[in-house]
Amino acid sequence: MYDPVKRAIDTAKIACREDLRKYSRFRPARFYGGIATADCVGCCLQCIFCWSYDSVVRPQAIGEFYSPEEVARKLVGIAGKKGFHQVRISGGEPTLSKVHLLKVLDLIPKDIRFILETNGILIGHDEKYARALASYENLHVRVSLKGTNEEEFSRLTGAIPAGFELQLRALENLIRAGVSTHAAAMVSFSSPEDVERLGKRLARISQELGEMEIEELVFFNPGVEERLKRAKVRYRTSYRPDSIPPEQI
Repeated sequence: MYDPVKRAIDTAKIACREDLRKYSRFRPARFYGGIATADCVGCCLQCIFCWSYDSVVRPQAIGEFYSPEEVARKLVGIAGKKGFHQVRISGGEPTLSKVHLLKVLDLIPKDIRFILETNGILIGHDEKYARALASYENLHVRVSLKGTNEEEFSRLTGAIPAGFELQLRALENLIRAGVSTHAAAMVSFSSPEDVERLGKRLARISQELGEMEIEELVFFNPGVEERLKRAKVRYRTSYRPDSIPPEQI
């Protein structure tokens, strides 16, 4: 098992260079009602269900370096062309380069909403990160929890179980700093009881986190299903217990 904070430092040496960051593509996407998306390269976790797995495990071989100015210009350009009012950085882990991310945020017009999709590891590790994000009124942070507890987190990511606590601490740090945020939880590997227990843990952090987003397994990439089969990991294709195919129980 690996330490996700150390992995973040090591990956940043490959995917980040001063204020430059590696990206694999820029695209419009249908999520959130329509959003301009920049897919960054590299992550501090290696989730077995990750749809951008190749860019996570081979950041040295994928993508090109872009400046904050180039990223902001591409995002705003896509948003303007498509009539979107939202932009995001997705794919890998956007927080690997703090200097790059903050510079991109500085360049996004205030009337465009920026959705930061993150696993929260580095925000949980460094409370100052959350305070730095608090100055952006057009920012919303979506913290994607990998499972519902420490054991699931470790099984799904291969990281030490303590990483799950960093994810929860990120939410706590963001709430304390006054940053708009919510939690999303991958529940396709969880029992309804574990999901309920997670909801209670989140409520103890803040009542603002009561509306947890349910994230379910989607095979955007055929490699995801193959990895799950090789690892013999049980999963649900829908959170509703009555719709689970018998062969996947």
